[in-house]
Amino acid sequence: MAAIRGKDTKPELLIRSGLHRLGYRFRVTRKDLTGKPDIVLSRLDAAIFVHGCFWHGHNCHLFRLPGTRTDFWASKISANQKRDETVRSALLSDGWRIATVWECALKGKARLDLQELLTHLTTWLEDDEGLFEIRGRDLPGAASSSMQAPKATEPNSSHR
Repeated sequence: MAAIRGKDTKPELLIRSGLHRLGYRFRVTRKDLTGKPDIVLSRLDAAIFVHGCFWHGHNCHLFRLPGTRTDFWASKISANQKRDETVRSALLSDGWRIATVWECALKGKARLDLQELLTHLTTWLEDDEGLFEIRGRDLPGAASSSMQAPKATEPNSSHR
């Protein structure tokens, strides 16, 4: 677990590189903001979080609760989900717009084409929608996980 990065992950670098290529300028991991968003576009009042499906308990094909120390992992992931909700609420009340890009949108069999993902993200950036989420494509017959996705106020976006 010590090898797991907290910042500058491959998914983050892909999104940052793509946004930069498209002309967007941003700050990385602004420590003065609640939750230290991965990408912050102050001019657009936008904060982007790039979440790992395992660490944030995303209900997708990449998440599976480990078979050992199940109580520990369930508790840890549940705490992460609660923290995510608190951070979302705090940033929204401060006037920020929030996008969450899930790891499954960039990795695995349900991943989106990077250009498609960037198109959805840039459309959101130029829009005035408050919450936005990009996840991998729904897979037919995919088993649901034993953990639930965070109970969020995020709308199920049709922009996926």
